[in-house]
Amino acid sequence: MIRSLIQKLPQGDDGQGLAEYALILALIAIVAIIALLFLGGQVSGILSNVGNSV
Repeated sequence: MIRSLIQKLPQGDDGQGLAEYALILALIAIVAIIALLFLGGQVSGILSNVGNSV
């Protein structure tokens, strides 16, 4: 019974592909956070100028 259940499980590299997508997503999130830390003040100033002009 257990052997038949194991044979029904999908075979392949689907789990590996999912892990790679998760790593890419984590890398993008880290880059975005670092960019916001360094450019946050400039972006805030630009948005304030836009808000004041409206």
